[in-house]
Amino acid sequence: MTPDYPEQVLNQHLLRMLSDVDAEALALLRRHLQWVEVAAGDTLMRQGEPGDAMYLSISGRLRASVRDEDGVEHMVREMGRGEIIGEMSLYTDEPRTATVVAIRDSVLVRLAKSEFTHLLASSAQMSILLTRQMIKRLTSNSLLTAVPPPVVMALLPVTSGVDAADFARRLAAQLGRMGRVCLVDAASVDAALQQPGLTRSAATDTAANRRIASHLDQLELAHEFVLLVGDADASAWTQRCSRHSDEILLLANASQAPVVHETETACLMQRDGHSHAAQILVLMHDAAVRCPSGTRQWLARRPVTDHVHIRPTLDSDMARLARIQSRTAVGLVLAGGGAKGLAHLGLYQALQERGLVVDFVGGTSIGSIMAAMVASDQPLDNLMSIARAAFADKPTGDFNLLPLISLIRGRRMRRILQVALEQVFGHPADIEDAWKNYFCVASNYTRACEQVISHGPMTQSILASTAIPGAFPPVPVAGDLLFDGGTFNNFPVSIMRKRRGVGKVLGMDLGSRKPKPVTFEEVPGTWALLRDRLRARQQRRYKLPSFMAYLLNVNIMYSSSRQDESRRLTDLYFNPPLERVGMLQWQRFDSIAKQGYVYACEVLDAMSEEQLKPFRSRP
Repeated sequence: MTPDYPEQVLNQHLLRMLSDVDAEALALLRRHLQWVEVAAGDTLMRQGEPGDAMYLSISGRLRASVRDEDGVEHMVREMGRGEIIGEMSLYTDEPRTATVVAIRDSVLVRLAKSEFTHLLASSAQMSILLTRQMIKRLTSNSLLTAVPPPVVMALLPVTSGVDAADFARRLAAQLGRMGRVCLVDAASVDAALQQPGLTRSAATDTAANRRIASHLDQLELAHEFVLLVGDADASAWTQRCSRHSDEILLLANASQAPVVHETETACLMQRDGHSHAAQILVLMHDAAVRCPSGTRQWLARRPVTDHVHIRPTLDSDMARLARIQSRTAVGLVLAGGGAKGLAHLGLYQALQERGLVVDFVGGTSIGSIMAAMVASDQPLDNLMSIARAAFADKPTGDFNLLPLISLIRGRRMRRILQVALEQVFGHPADIEDAWKNYFCVASNYTRACEQVISHGPMTQSILASTAIPGAFPPVPVAGDLLFDGGTFNNFPVSIMRKRRGVGKVLGMDLGSRKPKPVTFEEVPGTWALLRDRLRARQQRRYKLPSFMAYLLNVNIMYSSSRQDESRRLTDLYFNPPLERVGMLQWQRFDSIAKQGYVYACEVLDAMSEEQLKPFRSRP
């Protein structure tokens, strides 16, 4: 690394964070800073240790994780260049709350606790500005805090038949709409440093390593995105790409066998001395493929963080990948609510007509069905036709004569879902096979917890998400009993917020915000209630929900109490007025879908182009 490079970056970050500070105070701060280099896989700080310093990341990427009471480690967030790390313990004198590990070789500056205390005492201006940074961190909502996108990405072919250079050019064209992009391969580095074969030097060649690392670091400083294009084998350059990257895209021809490639074995599966960066499996398909299949076999063989299905010749797919990698992807969340959920397709129609994109989809109960249809990326007319035919069969109509576990047998729902989903996807699909990454939410009766389902058979997963307690039988999955996810999270915006790549969330909630007052003192007996139900609706004395409506609404009562929180986490919120729609009015498919469409159009048309811009594909 050249001497000027880290100083340039440090100056940029200090001026960005402390723009109001005078030159004297800034010089005082600079005198207290120490340079620190952390190798990939090394630990910067450990949870529970005393906080003896704070850090500012100059280059590289780090990952913070927390170990819970059961000893299970949970990833909290990733941190890129320009982020402050570990400042809280300097203010609170509490032990470190997280463990921070370098994903790749990283450079930071360190401010020791003793120097920090001296700095606060020496400069009131600096004390105020640093305190503001701490307050900003404390008051920010972690789910709403943007995760910095990866700057350096390695593109490594892991099957034959992959043109990594062409793929990189297509991705760069899309990323170029969001920032400066640099394409780097072995030949370009050799040429820039005027030494042919330099990138083929052995890993033990310290002088070559420093020259190459310095060059790549300077490219990183000058660009928002740097794409390192690996070779077709596990060459020295390919290994350098994996070690120097924030994230690694494994490029695979989906028509090939899902065997582990030599690059994966040599560069990624031996953790000591190798990259700890997130690995994203990019399964590449021909544009004529209707729906991916066999994805589970690919994922079972490699420890990837995530996967994405891409048709490289479709600009829309490459734009979706670019949004994911730049952390500007759009997630769509669809709530549960019985037949009211038919309005979700109306929303999707309005989004498509106005050019708003959907990159991730998730839902609960009826929302999980509609979300799966959106995730298929099939034409809207086909989806409407399939859904209309499915719900015309009254999925809640096969009642149990002897309701030992549920009022409805659930066989009709299973059959309807199997037929409809096979028509949509073209085969009995797994969740992993959807073009757009998808999840649904169920409630785990066995373990008394929310269960997010993002892999496994699509039909079984959706059956679990829609199995209303008391109405439908629970669904056995992997030794646990699952039922409708509405009990814990009927509008799973909080889950979508945590998806890798999601920057904006839009969603349709179906909860009513207009409570209906009770106008009688005591609930009537059965015969009095029956007589009242025989009257015209306007003449009824007792405004009570039906038994099935009770089951549905009680199931989502806890989720409904969190409606305000969910709305706050949603960037574009839809809550159509569907009070007059019954939970089981499946026969009103077209009417309900149209209500969702009309309402969504009204909301979107009232927004300015500037407000809609984050939800569109970049022009």
